Amino acid sequence: MQIALFVPCHVDQFMPQVAEAAYRLLRSLGHNVVVPEAQTCCGQPAYNAGYWPESRRIARNFLRVFGEHGTIVAPSGSCVSMVRTNYPGLFAGEPEEAAARALGHRVHELSSFLVDILQVTNLGAELPVTVTVHDSCHALRELGVRDQPRALLAQVRGLTLVEMAHSEVCCGFGGLFSVKYPELSTAMADEKLDNALATGAQYLVGVEASCLLHLQGRLRRRALPLQTLHLAELLAWGKGLL
Repeated sequence: MQIALFVPCHVDQFMPQVAEAAYRLLRSLGHNVVVPEAQTCCGQPAYNAGYWPESRRIARNFLRVFGEHGTIVAPSGSCVSMVRTNYPGLFAGEPEEAAARALGHRVHELSSFLVDILQVTNLGAELPVTVTVHDSCHALRELGVRDQPRALLAQVRGLTLVEMAHSEVCCGFGGLFSVKYPELSTAMADEKLDNALATGAQYLVGVEASCLLHLQGRLRRRALPLQTLHLAELLAWGKGLL
């Protein structure tokens, strides 16, 4: 099929290798992947800050850019959730309401797309590492993404998954939350990292780049022997695509 890759802002600016990994993974499965150049932010930061008119203007561009694509995939649960969960309310009573609702059904988080839509769990990856998984809030609570990443990891030859305590608890990022409440955000990140370190894992894996950015920054400040890795990176690495 033809797939449009939705590259969130934080991925584009700080972790472009995640988008590249997602692109190569989908291509390796035989799909035609396009990356619309006119795409920008989905409007989530402005939406969360209460600037709905500004968010709506940004979101209209998203509707224009991706409106004609039948399948849209992104390596980010929060951005997918923004489109799927919040666009209908954002455009309620607007001319774009119907288009926004229809588009939401065509936007998928990467691991959910692989497992739930393509029915693929074994990508032929091999990686002799020990990992633990962080469940990001939007992906888990709004998209139901929990078992899908684990199903994919279970099929990576040589990989050992050790579950951390309270994997479903927020890491403290929360977008604007970390900006407004930095002390609380830092404490939450430290608790998450302490739980991850207790597993003895080499890598902390997730499906949300923004959470991983937050946690990686805290890891560096504390000089801790753990690295973050997006699921797309791990799978592409295990297949020799990166």
